[in-house]
Amino acid sequence: MLKTFKLGAIALSSLLAFSSTAYAAPVEFTDILDRKVTVDVPAKRVVLAFNYQDYMAVAGVKSFDNVVGFSKAVWTDWAPASWAEFSKAVPRLNELEDVGEVEVGTFSVEKILALKPDVVVMADWQYKALDSDLEPLEKAGIPVVVIDYLAQTVEKHVKSTEIIGLVTGNETKAKELNEEYKAIVKDIQDRIAKANPAKPKVYVEFGNKGPKEHSFTFGKSMWGAMLNLVGADNIAKEAVEFYSPINPELVLAAKPDVVIISGRETELKKNPEAMVMGFSIEESEARKRLNGFKDRSGWSELPAIKSNRLYGAYHANSRTLSDSASIQFVAKAVYPELFADLDPTKTYLEFYRKNLPIVPQGTFYLYPESK
Repeated sequence: MLKTFKLGAIALSSLLAFSSTAYAAPVEFTDILDRKVTVDVPAKRVVLAFNYQDYMAVAGVKSFDNVVGFSKAVWTDWAPASWAEFSKAVPRLNELEDVGEVEVGTFSVEKILALKPDVVVMADWQYKALDSDLEPLEKAGIPVVVIDYLAQTVEKHVKSTEIIGLVTGNETKAKELNEEYKAIVKDIQDRIAKANPAKPKVYVEFGNKGPKEHSFTFGKSMWGAMLNLVGADNIAKEAVEFYSPINPELVLAAKPDVVIISGRETELKKNPEAMVMGFSIEESEARKRLNGFKDRSGWSELPAIKSNRLYGAYHANSRTLSDSASIQFVAKAVYPELFADLDPTKTYLEFYRKNLPIVPQGTFYLYPESK
């Protein structure tokens, strides 16, 4: 008998019956795009296109015994240091079939069809990029479920986590993680509402190009959405919808009070000036590269640089369930006195310690050095 649920509007307890049995049962629900999908849950054969750590945090390491394929380059190429640690801790990852990567045009629907999965779980941006290319899966009766942590809204984070919990039969863990996430955001927003501080102007940039070339800034997704969550004045909000570069003159004209440069490990050997943060990145290296952005033309006159309010952040922690730590970081960067007690790095590492098989070492958030 087919059961119908709408995630976010139902009591999770009504779903627990499905996780208490080893037998899969068909469940109809709406995904992050409000598409109705029906999946036999808990799914026994899954193709996972993104959000691997989120999937593992909700469903556990053993859940990857039921993953038959994944988009490998999204992990190995975008976050090689993370992949190196996870692939050692979870050997099953090395056995998964690679179905290709959306952004470089290698994603293969044919490979997915050959794997005969019960469900394909992918990110919103992947689904929209592929569009009609996914029709063969529909014709074959293979459901595609869309989740979205990139939007960086509490609503979509929570619903995405609920979906992973439902598909894998781990609703209780999903609820636990969601309660923790919502509590962190609520604490920040309640304190801001009570203090009613002035809203500083903030500029965030993905520093993968280095100081000589302006890279992406963010509108209503990722770091831009986090600025919205903490009530900051994002100088790019009118110029950028989601993420793209803006004219450097706009930054100079806006005169931001706070500048955040995000980085990842991938650029460590590619570009000696690009911002680097993350797994196995030494703080001294990250700080040296962050300071290089101060030398951009005109930046010495920015209020943020004059008042020593240049920050660094781990770019990969801006589209995932563990980015509650990044929300804390953004709040602390924007309102340092109000959130002096927060320790985003501790929050980040504690998430890994509680929910994942590794605890990363490296540099994840950088604050201005005292002058």
